[in-house]
Amino acid sequence: MNYEVRDCMDAGSEFCPCHLAESGECLLCSQLRGENFCDCINWKGVCIYQEFIWNGTKPKDGRCEIESVLLNKEYVYEDLVLYTISVPHKLAKELNRPGSFVFLRKPESEYFFSTPISVMEVNVEENRIVLAIEIKGVKTKNLDGIKVGEDIMLKGPYWNGILGMKNLEKTKDGVAVVISRGIGQAPIVPVLKKLYSNGNKIYVIVDKAPYEDMFIKKYVDKYNCEYIETKVIDDKGEIPPELKNILISILKNEKVNVIHTSAADIVNYNIMKLVGESVEFSCCNNGKMCCGEGVCGSCSVKNKYFTIERSCKLQIDPRNILEGRKLL
Repeated sequence: MNYEVRDCMDAGSEFCPCHLAESGECLLCSQLRGENFCDCINWKGVCIYQEFIWNGTKPKDGRCEIESVLLNKEYVYEDLVLYTISVPHKLAKELNRPGSFVFLRKPESEYFFSTPISVMEVNVEENRIVLAIEIKGVKTKNLDGIKVGEDIMLKGPYWNGILGMKNLEKTKDGVAVVISRGIGQAPIVPVLKKLYSNGNKIYVIVDKAPYEDMFIKKYVDKYNCEYIETKVIDDKGEIPPELKNILISILKNEKVNVIHTSAADIVNYNIMKLVGESVEFSCCNNGKMCCGEGVCGSCSVKNKYFTIERSCKLQIDPRNILEGRKLL
């Protein structure tokens, strides 16, 4: 049956309706997609169509870019740096959830240098956020030129850095397995915090490559996780036997409620296929972010029903997305 449980991370927020409503491509509202009847999906207590009409058939004002200050810059490795940035109190509260990310750029750089970066840690009391940046391409090398005390342009909040968010949020007093590789360690920190606050027992499986060591060790200890270090992908893009044995053992001995993966799509896909439908699943959604507003099309992916989806806003079962993507 061609049916998906869909949601939009911006629905019901101050940023809804957005430009997709104006172009007749709203993710949730049937009337804003050109239908003649109301068939709302995942009602958020606000009529998106009514909000659009009341706003003069225009989208709401989008997220604003603000000048923030780089408070600290800590090099973990030559190509991995932790940025601590000051933010307004309201923004700190809005980013204090799994899947949050922001766009960063140097003030003197053009807008196309804006880089999406996952939020690793939020301190609401001190109004600051911590982000892990892998110095790899043109955009991140450009960001690396910002010095402590200098301004940095920041745009947010954005929330759709995780697919299958509801599976994480509903897991309480159970068992969770979190798997990550490389820079994928950074966005699992809010996931660990959420799972820990919900009273879950957490297994963390980390492939530290390409780094010498795991750079989120203090958070793993803080949230009382059982830590396992192993490779999560081999040279052929497959799951190594050691990881298979670890996962099978945990699934056999524990009643696992959810498995979350934070790595390349090929890793997410292979682990999803290994566990099948036996356990709830969620994964990172960081691979193709560009504008974050569903406009540029860079985040567009084809689901298993051969429908094009805008993954920067759409919340959906990750199985429906991963099964339709070209992973290599």
